[in-house]
Amino acid sequence: MAEYEWQRIARTIEEEIRSGRIPPGGALPGIVRLAEAHGVADRTIRRALLDLRERGLIETLPHKGSYVVDALPPVSDTSAD
Repeated sequence: MAEYEWQRIARTIEEEIRSGRIPPGGALPGIVRLAEAHGVADRTIRRALLDLRERGLIETLPHKGSYVVDALPPVSDTSAD
């Protein structure tokens, strides 16, 4: 199944969170740094972060950045989509 770039990036960041590479309470890199690392526009990163926020994996604090939540939600089964 085809996947949007923001979906791929969201999945990559989720894997980093769930593996512990970005621990609970840990800060994600900034939007510009993530965009450079993934070779995409910052709006693509913003969409990926929105998805992660909507799924309860991160929270974003204005002028502070995005952080992994302390208690991760269970892994959702996205194969039914």
